[in-house]
Amino acid sequence: MNYKIVTIISAALISLNMTAKDIKLPAKLPQGHPRQLVFAGEKKNLLKTIKQEDWAKDIYSKLKERTDVYLKHVEAQPDWLYSRLQMNWKTHATDVYINGESFDHNGGERAPEPTVKYCGTRGTGSQYNRPRLEDIVPYDDDDNGNVTYISKTKAGNPMEKAHPSKTGCNIPNVNRQIMGIARDAAFIYWTSGDKRYAELAAKVMDVFLAGLYYRNVPIDLNHGHQQTLVGMTSFEVIHEDVVNETTETYDFLYDYLKKTHPDRMKIYAGAMKKWADNIIANGVPHNNWDLFQAMFVIKIALVLEDNSQYADGKGRGYYLDYLLNKSSIRQWSLQKLADFGFDNHTGIWTESPGYSSNVVCDYLDVAAMLQRTTGIDLIKEMPVLEKAAAAMPQYLFPNKMICGFGDTHPGYMRTSGLLRLIAHAQQTGDKKQEEFFTKLLKSLDPNAGTETKRRPAVAVSSFFADKQVQLSKDIQAGDVSQFVSPVFSAPKVSWLVQRNGMDKANSLMISLNGSKGNHQHANGISMELYGRGYVLGPDAGIGKLLYSGLDYSEYYSQFPAHNTVCVDGVSSYPVMMSQHAFKLRSAYPVPTTTGETILEPADKYSPLTYTEVYFREPESMSDQVRTNGIVTVGTDAGYYVDIFRSRKVEGGDKMHDYFYHNLGQSMTLTAADGTDLNLKPTDELAFAGGHLYAYSYIYDKKSTTTTKDVKAVFTTTNKDGSTIDMTMWMKGNKNREVFRALSPENLEYERIPNMPYKILGTPVLTYVARQTGEAWNNPFVTVFEPSSSDRPSVISSVSFFDAASTDTVAQKSFAGICVKTKTGRTDYIFSAYKTTAPMTYKGMSVKADYAVISPEQILLGNGTSLQTDGISIAADAPVSVLMVKKNGTWLVKATGRCTVKAAGKVIFDNLPQH
Repeated sequence: MNYKIVTIISAALISLNMTAKDIKLPAKLPQGHPRQLVFAGEKKNLLKTIKQEDWAKDIYSKLKERTDVYLKHVEAQPDWLYSRLQMNWKTHATDVYINGESFDHNGGERAPEPTVKYCGTRGTGSQYNRPRLEDIVPYDDDDNGNVTYISKTKAGNPMEKAHPSKTGCNIPNVNRQIMGIARDAAFIYWTSGDKRYAELAAKVMDVFLAGLYYRNVPIDLNHGHQQTLVGMTSFEVIHEDVVNETTETYDFLYDYLKKTHPDRMKIYAGAMKKWADNIIANGVPHNNWDLFQAMFVIKIALVLEDNSQYADGKGRGYYLDYLLNKSSIRQWSLQKLADFGFDNHTGIWTESPGYSSNVVCDYLDVAAMLQRTTGIDLIKEMPVLEKAAAAMPQYLFPNKMICGFGDTHPGYMRTSGLLRLIAHAQQTGDKKQEEFFTKLLKSLDPNAGTETKRRPAVAVSSFFADKQVQLSKDIQAGDVSQFVSPVFSAPKVSWLVQRNGMDKANSLMISLNGSKGNHQHANGISMELYGRGYVLGPDAGIGKLLYSGLDYSEYYSQFPAHNTVCVDGVSSYPVMMSQHAFKLRSAYPVPTTTGETILEPADKYSPLTYTEVYFREPESMSDQVRTNGIVTVGTDAGYYVDIFRSRKVEGGDKMHDYFYHNLGQSMTLTAADGTDLNLKPTDELAFAGGHLYAYSYIYDKKSTTTTKDVKAVFTTTNKDGSTIDMTMWMKGNKNREVFRALSPENLEYERIPNMPYKILGTPVLTYVARQTGEAWNNPFVTVFEPSSSDRPSVISSVSFFDAASTDTVAQKSFAGICVKTKTGRTDYIFSAYKTTAPMTYKGMSVKADYAVISPEQILLGNGTSLQTDGISIAADAPVSVLMVKKNGTWLVKATGRCTVKAAGKVIFDNLPQH
């Protein structure tokens, strides 16, 4: 009888291609066991450490004490531990049938030995808790594959028979717990030579691996996508977590097994190779899954023997070479994945920030593991990894937390990859690499290299955790502002950022994102705004059940949950793996598009910045253009400009809805002059009418129809009573309805500690402006200013103006803003889309995408002319020019050839970019 694996898609293991440049394996790989966590030759030093180091002695003692509890049970009753493995003890079923994401039933022929039970569901939700190990029923099984678990729904929480489909992921978790005990025992045997521990571990491993050897890959009765994801123990090959404990147990026990179980070695190796083949055959190749899968296969490969030891020629070298150089339909080589996922120009990974930063560090973890166990230098072979790590800080807001778009839970940047690169630099003698990443690490973590060593966990891995990297004391921390750019563009993920510094309390930053790559949302041109230490205008999050819940599919991943414009109530497109990017039209400063960040002085930031992007919204076939700017006022204040134009390509516009969400507990909405708008409860903003379900998630709605300019104030009250405000001014328009409303709780920032109030359970303050008809000639023109109790608002008023021009088409969509500050300064902002003639107002004339004119600061953005109060700028081709007046002298920066005059004199003429 042949019980070898039944591969559902047999072609999956056929190599599709070789990379252009293969990564060569060493001619001779290390021999002997163990070799995954530690090499056999390192045993003497480890025993010395355990004997002499208090921390190691303590961990070893506690690890042994914990394992001895189970050893006593096994000595009294030999089958006590392995009989609690979740196995098909009665049926010996070879086949597993699932129905989509749930276990359905067992079947197939009867195997010679018990087979491993399969997971209950793909999700973790369960009606049952697993019992304590002591309470698990030995040899628990029946004809239906049921298990005896603790009811969560019945009074008294009784233990009862339960179908696996009601138990979530408890079944594989029990097996992992038991295999973890076996791993600990195997380690104690290897260090002590006490065969009692070897016997305990060997029996558990023997039953489990034989149970895999005689079991087949699950079969999906739906013949759906799930069939391509299933592992041998889990619904997702990326959660074959018990691979870790199993390979470590096998590695420590290898010599004992070869001596005492020689006839079973073929089964053990066969089971692990079946496991590896299934992980290669299934999964997802084009994102972080591929990396997780590779790590599991590498761990299996490392404990296998050389290819020549197996009749099929598939041993350690085969699997390592496969992961490094070959690709199948669902498992790409590490090189091909990097070529696909990393942008060679920016270093940015093709997923949302929460995934991107982890992938970079995971890649470097794989690199460190391969270098330690095989001598392969993946960092040298794949230079993009260094560039990717250097680009990671670009995702940071001034509070050093990452941007939150897509399926991201923002937090502080993971820095383990930086330590990997520093260690690599020290090993290879690369002083430049060491200096760069040490400066970066210390800028993100001032305590790096100085903190007191923490007490390691009571775990085998604590003995083999990477040695603490000794950071050079001669390399001082850099300024985090040195590692980010004033404007950074990442087309790979349709992301664009502009910032005027990296001061936590005072700097401003705009993060714009489209939808390109993996784990992205349907959000059009979405915006996040930072102010006074927090992301005040955030993304919404990814739902209570992450991306598997109804709230995610209906609300959190859709347009109305983001700071964007939704057309006709229907704007949407596929989420997760999305291909709906915006295009960058123009920007100042010139966007950085390389991850090779140059250490620049902190004064590299411009007091005036802007970007303009274009997006074709596919569902409504609409053109959308968003123009954003930062205007710095003094040293600790400033404001944002947001101009959003939107129209359907073929006309017939019903409405355009501008959504803005802000953190805080209270919101006021008045006319710009402070008068009451007389808001009334409304049922508008609803699914009714054929709109998105997401509209139904918005509640407590009050609105009014008005042509007045409006002002909204979003207030966050801190625990000490101090406040942070985001004040918004928006130009009024005919056919404009404005709403004050609430949206579901923010599920992006609820995990972050030290927030000013409890984010979870608090609704999100929401402003909506609905423009009936098109919003191109009636754009949404807005100014935002963050302020706080200790740094009050500097704006005294915001008004809006129209300009004259011979280009009547551009004139209709023109946006003009006048901002007056409490210091007496007046800023005039011009925005014209593709104008062919100057826009004039009060003696000022501008022909450009964007311009700011103030007494001591002037910005011409992608234009050919500007005139005001004795200042003139002229260029033959579009150019961006920044002018800043210091001590009575105008300083000029330009991105191209132009002539600048002040008081009739040429102060800048026909110079290239500098």
